[in-house]
Order: sequence, then structure tokens, then C-alpha cells
Amino acid sequence: MLVTSKINLKKEYFMANSNEIFEQIKELYTQFETEHNGSSKAAKSRARKAIGEIKKLVTDYRKASVDENK
Repeated sequence: MLVTSKINLKKEYFMANSNEIFEQIKELYTQFETEHNGSSKAAKSRARKAIGEIKKLVTDYRKASVDENK
């Protein structure tokens, strides 16, 4: 039985720093990798969802990184 951790991906009222976003991306990538290697349709669907969430976080990471380097 596969146990996946739930990550809160809702927009927060504060701007997360790049390290926090990096950790979220890392967890999602691990989930993506696990689900990608699954053999069921549901696993493939979860893999697509995880990679889509990574895509959303990339923009936030870029913004946070630029703000931190100002």
C-alpha cells in the first residue's frame, strides 16, 4: 500500500521563502517519481497532478528567489 503525504499547496497570506518552496518541490518530485513508476491508471493520474503542482511552484520559487537576492 502506497502512503503519500499531502502537501498544502494553497496560496498562503505570506510569501514563502525559496527554501520552503524548494522543500515542497522536492517532496512533490518524490511523489511524482513514485507514482510515475506505478502501473495503474490512478498512479499515472497522481503523477500528472504532482508534476502540475511543481509547475505552479516554479513561478513562486522564481519570485521568492529574486526577492531574496535584492
